[in-house]
Amino acid sequence: MILDEQEVREQVAQVDGLLTAVEALEDSSARETAAAAVQGILSLYGESLARVMQTASELGGEPLLRAFANDELLSHLLLIHGLHPDDVETRVRRAIEDVNPFLAAQGASADLLSVAGGVVRLRFQSRGAGCHSSGGALKSALEQAVQDAAPDLDGLEIVELNESSPRLINISELLNSVPAGAVPKLHPDSEAFWAVAGSLPQLSGGGMLTKQVSGNPVLFLRLETDVFAYQHECPGCGENLERGALKSPEIRCAGCGRRFDVREGGTCLDSPDLALNAIPLQVSETGIVRVAVPNAGG
Repeated sequence: MILDEQEVREQVAQVDGLLTAVEALEDSSARETAAAAVQGILSLYGESLARVMQTASELGGEPLLRAFANDELLSHLLLIHGLHPDDVETRVRRAIEDVNPFLAAQGASADLLSVAGGVVRLRFQSRGAGCHSSGGALKSALEQAVQDAAPDLDGLEIVELNESSPRLINISELLNSVPAGAVPKLHPDSEAFWAVAGSLPQLSGGGMLTKQVSGNPVLFLRLETDVFAYQHECPGCGENLERGALKSPEIRCAGCGRRFDVREGGTCLDSPDLALNAIPLQVSETGIVRVAVPNAGG
């Protein structure tokens, strides 16, 4: 009988509890015997699993190995025995790619700096201003994603950039990478969904436009061939930014005169503590624009 994922997690927790009980035995002889028995079983299973992986590689090739690696329980067993087909760097990079769309929707980003001696160094940047989720919560989500993908790490170091640090990641690239099947939440208490904004012919020659998308006013900007989406209000004075002036790559608010860098996630060039609220955006091959907006009932 194949167990579902919840049943597997329950059994793993039960085994962990039993191992803890073994380690707590007062009789040192019994403790050592039990530990040796467990280690012997693990070694035997490890050898058996190694033979399975060798046969799978010879007969099934990469697709079968990938299926094993993508199974949560098998993946952990492969890691325990040093048989996982992906090295630490590959697994960490994949984890960052998976979590970055969620981070991007909250005005944050992460990328891999280095992997050396079993220690991974990441760079994490959270805009902070206007962001509903705290930087601490987002960083915890990043840490958990990496640790789940690479529990065999010896260490994890996260270099956190503050709001006044120069932005090192082009947020537009992250936003455009959000897959349609992995819609992020724009607010922790509301679900988001992809809404069609259309082809935006008004922006065919560049410029900016505020458009209602499923009841949400969204500021669209086109710089050359790139399209960006932001909440339309200036975080400094509340003025509709469409009334301002756009001179690539900056938009200047008509109300307070503050300038924001469109290509760098809406960073304010005059007040480092302010930034525009970026909205996840996709442009299809046919030029149809979609944005992730909150559900009306959220």
